[in-house]
Amino acid sequence: MKTLDQIKQTMRRDRVFDFMVSTGTHPVHRGEIDTSHGPILYVENINVSFDGFKALNDLTLYIDDGELRCIIGPNGAGKTTMMDVLTGKTRPDSGTAYFGQSMDLTRMTEHEIASSGIGRKFQKPTIFPEHTVFENLELAMNMDKGVWASLQFKLTGEQKTRIEEVMQTINLVQQCHTAAGRLSHGQKQWLEIGMLITQEPRLLLVDEPVAGMTHQEIEHTAELLTGLAGKHSVVVVEHDMDFIRSIAKKVTVLHEGHVLAEGDMDTIQNDPRVIEVYLGE
Repeated sequence: MKTLDQIKQTMRRDRVFDFMVSTGTHPVHRGEIDTSHGPILYVENINVSFDGFKALNDLTLYIDDGELRCIIGPNGAGKTTMMDVLTGKTRPDSGTAYFGQSMDLTRMTEHEIASSGIGRKFQKPTIFPEHTVFENLELAMNMDKGVWASLQFKLTGEQKTRIEEVMQTINLVQQCHTAAGRLSHGQKQWLEIGMLITQEPRLLLVDEPVAGMTHQEIEHTAELLTGLAGKHSVVVVEHDMDFIRSIAKKVTVLHEGHVLAEGDMDTIQNDPRVIEVYLGE
């Protein structure tokens, strides 16, 4: 098992490497997102094809600053591909995706996008199981440091306070010194969300957060995500309709790579097109 210091050293080396192999543009700094017109995310006419299959087909949608948006749709609708495009993992064949009015995500590396203030939580939690909850949050905060600052990184009192605040938010204060691998499935999901929010992303992409959770864990996850909206913009991809109803003010339905319908949950659940391709399954 690697020690906490060894993991920190590896992460610092990786950050230097990421910096050296970047496109050569100036580093993107958090907090420089222009949302003066309202939206924080502009996705326009995005197309992505894989071996002839059109995963995204002229996809256009907008997410407002501070909004919590839910994305639903059948398997193969393009939900994961959309998030891959927004985080730089997949390059679109055509179309644009802007973070604020000036950051073109289709021209940025994955590292630059993460540094600009977009965080992504995958369905399966990615944590350090042998390290405590506090240490996981410390490591996540460390990843958010600049290259040279990371080489001499040490938590300040303010940063320790921030970690304590995050533990309170994710309801893991009592598990502060517990190894992450010993947490329940739901607690691991909350920890990963906490690891993201220590980095203070402006936009948080969350993939199927309540899959496999107990009813009580689902309720807390709903409280957690609705509590994050406002300070953060939150995009949630999920299949659990009861959960979606508990958190969503606006829902976007994807089908065959494009937006099929959009509106509040009552509108979506009564839309004949949505019933036919998704809710009627």
